[in-house]
Amino acid sequence: MSGDLIGKSIPMIDGLAKVSGKLTFTSDLELPGLLYGKVLRSPLAHAKILNIDTSQAKKLTGVRVVLTGRDRLYPYYSVAGQSVLDEQLLAGEKVHYVGDEVAVIAAIDPDIAAEALRLIKVDYEELPVLLDPLEAMREGAPLIHPDQQSNVPYKIEFSRGNLLQGFKESAVIVEDSFSTPLQYHGYLEPHAAVAQWDARGRVTLWIPMQSPTLGRITYSKALGISEDQVRIIQMPIGGAFGGKLEYKLHVLCALLAREANRPVKMINTREEDFLSGLPRVPMQIRMKLGVRADGILAAKETEIVADSGAYVNYAHGILLSACHRHDNLYRINNLHTKGFLVYTNKLATGCFRGFGNPQVHFAYESLLDMAAEKLSMDPAELRLKNAIQAGDTTPHGWKVLSSGLSDCIRQSTNGADWNTKRQQKQENKRFARGIGLACCLHVSGNRTFLPYFDGACSDIRINEQGKVIVFVGETDLGQGALTTFAQIAAHELGVDISDVTVSYVDTDTSPHGLGTFGDRATTLGGNAVRLAAIDARVKLLTVAAAVLKTEKDELDISKGIISSVTNLEKKMTVAEAAKFGWAQLGGGLITGQGVYIPPDVSMVDPQTKYGNISCAYPFAAQVAEVEVDRLTGTVKVLNMVAAHDLGKTLNPLLAEGQVQGAIAQGIGYTLMEDMGMKKGIVFNRNFEKYNMPRITDVSPITTIFVESNDPNGPYGGKGLAEPALTPTAPSIANAIFNAVGVRIKELPITPEKILRAMEDSNI
Repeated sequence: MSGDLIGKSIPMIDGLAKVSGKLTFTSDLELPGLLYGKVLRSPLAHAKILNIDTSQAKKLTGVRVVLTGRDRLYPYYSVAGQSVLDEQLLAGEKVHYVGDEVAVIAAIDPDIAAEALRLIKVDYEELPVLLDPLEAMREGAPLIHPDQQSNVPYKIEFSRGNLLQGFKESAVIVEDSFSTPLQYHGYLEPHAAVAQWDARGRVTLWIPMQSPTLGRITYSKALGISEDQVRIIQMPIGGAFGGKLEYKLHVLCALLAREANRPVKMINTREEDFLSGLPRVPMQIRMKLGVRADGILAAKETEIVADSGAYVNYAHGILLSACHRHDNLYRINNLHTKGFLVYTNKLATGCFRGFGNPQVHFAYESLLDMAAEKLSMDPAELRLKNAIQAGDTTPHGWKVLSSGLSDCIRQSTNGADWNTKRQQKQENKRFARGIGLACCLHVSGNRTFLPYFDGACSDIRINEQGKVIVFVGETDLGQGALTTFAQIAAHELGVDISDVTVSYVDTDTSPHGLGTFGDRATTLGGNAVRLAAIDARVKLLTVAAAVLKTEKDELDISKGIISSVTNLEKKMTVAEAAKFGWAQLGGGLITGQGVYIPPDVSMVDPQTKYGNISCAYPFAAQVAEVEVDRLTGTVKVLNMVAAHDLGKTLNPLLAEGQVQGAIAQGIGYTLMEDMGMKKGIVFNRNFEKYNMPRITDVSPITTIFVESNDPNGPYGGKGLAEPALTPTAPSIANAIFNAVGVRIKELPITPEKILRAMEDSNI
């Protein structure tokens, strides 16, 4: 092989195209005859639609199509794996949140389309608005969806072990309530789509999307056509963080294109993206934890109320993750959990980096520190006593084949000088410093609720010039998956990475793949690429062996040269072998295919929620050091030390970038970000008013990689991107408590909340 590429810091192969502006995003795409689509959105949070008058809009010169929910009965819209039909493509009888889609327009110019929106007249009758999920749950509350039996479309409840016995054994019991807010993804590129139909009734969608395969399933149902009539070409993605899975704008774009018989482009404005962009699910969490005198976790009881907003989307899966996933972080056998997904008249929520984990880990890791304080035990020691270990099977049936959790705790605390800083006494001065620890786990693949395979497939083609093209079903969201796949292929084929191209997903030509979510891209997609490259390598060596008149087992490839290990005179370039193979195969190319099916992974049982849902489980521990201004309540994050068990560091440069970006996003989630609501309207719906971290808000970050070498990961690797955000909020919250002695249980942790808590505690 050409130098070992695994573990090397290789810059993103598409980095130059990005920074030079040469990469074509959806907003850049132009097609002949292109029209521009716009959405008319509801100004009210809950109302009946009495009448829609589109006559003036249709008369406007340049308008080609105007569609409303009153024009025809459109199929319901529901994402893959979601059975509740609660969302229409266009509101017909009612609107359910400010931003709900009422009408769509296609015109020859974006400004004409925007003018046409202003000419549509809609008469509404306002209905009671429910913004508090606890109020919406109450018996007798007005139904947001009258065809549903209640405002609680999903409930989850499960038990493990003997809860009462566990609490009886506990020397310390801590219990409290926590809450988390709506958080906007903050990606640079808003949602966008271009759609075009052909003469055979097939639609092609050019969209920045995390899972084209799931998109085909969802959009074909919504459009009333078969899946093979939907082609999705994945465009470069200007940031996703979970927010670029299925999105209704894509279907609306296809509807307009079909009606106009011309291609249509639709791009959310930033304000529209804030109003309807499926932000992080807010949760209210009540948790009770029992701990024995020796620090061993004895019992935990949890109740979670998740605010779904107006529609379910993926919030049912996110609720399951929040109820279920954190239980596998530490050894604990006695559990009881209830979860409620609740409709409100807010914008629908959806997937966001961590998928329910950041919300519940904030509560769990805060409660662990509360228990440690009552036991007069070091919080790190408490976690080490209970940390899950390789070889464990958790109460939910997760089979942990590798675990670097204990090492993450030790290395992060050592790197932050934990013992010294924990023991430093805080004088009663204006600026108080504190240090806090939190941990988490995640998945590398996810069989909790999607009723499909959780494997991956890759095809590799070596052309007659010896250049390698990799086809995958997993997408690059900006995190560097293209580079990692190219790195794996080049490593196995013995060629330079510059000779490898990774194709963007096109559902007509790419292998089937569920896409990129649940930290599955490197583990599952990487395994498939590795197997495909090995397959292509064998074929390449077979061709070379015939030319060099030797056995293929005697040949090796290094730096693009195929040579005999016993006779160095026998050699040829990969390009020469590929060209010979191309001629030998009558114009055919050397190809390879890799199919990776993760072993011993199963769908979670719908009733018991039991099952080994992933082939690998990554872990993390983060230590935050903060400074709190006692006078103003302002928190400054001084330092973050993040230790991550990612199995094997395939590309340190990209891995470190993932951790840094995730912590920056986590600092925003902890201290700043909240999509403020007034009467159901997001009032801070632009980057000027929405408080996100700037570079000055991000502390120095020390990144430590713990390599546990998972047996199922490619070269031992497993996921990193999602767990890198999850411990940040509780680590900072625990550090604030260490600094000033008040525990803030509601995110974001603002100066006002700190000052109020200090005043209430007479600090």
